[in-house]
Amino acid sequence: MNIIYTSPVVEFVTVGAEFCAFLEQSEGRERTLFVETLQKLLPLLYVKALLLPHVEGSAVYGAESHVTEQDYEWLRATLARVMGDADNYEDLIYDEEMQTDDTRWQSVSENLADIYQPVRDFVETYRGGMEENIEEALWSLNDSFELFWGSNLVDVLRRLHRIRYMIDNS
Repeated sequence: MNIIYTSPVVEFVTVGAEFCAFLEQSEGRERTLFVETLQKLLPLLYVKALLLPHVEGSAVYGAESHVTEQDYEWLRATLARVMGDADNYEDLIYDEEMQTDDTRWQSVSENLADIYQPVRDFVETYRGGMEENIEEALWSLNDSFELFWGSNLVDVLRRLHRIRYMIDNS
């Protein structure tokens, strides 16, 4: 059986599609319910990404992008409206090279859009059904998870926890 049809890949596609649909349908959602739902979806997405098989990518074919700049910006703006005044936050970052702590401003909406983009790209490529493309997209998804969106997911989950339990949501 081809690796792309194994349970871990199919389960990731299922959870990834649910995550993307939830974000895409967030216009007008109440923030508390939005945060609570993401607190359940994000850890599941993270675990499913950890379980994905590793494949080799090729320099010949680049993973296809399905999310346009307009799609990304629409989603980010929609999520920013849902998050309201809790969207932007200051985060402490440890710079290993300099061995110092520094702060930077983050955005829940931008972090979620940054997670959405590679997940949506993979889900759409998978739906396309071309095995070579799916394998390349799987490599790209794994690579971007390790380098970028996995840590974004952890960061935004920490912020959502703070919003739910430590910030006055009245």
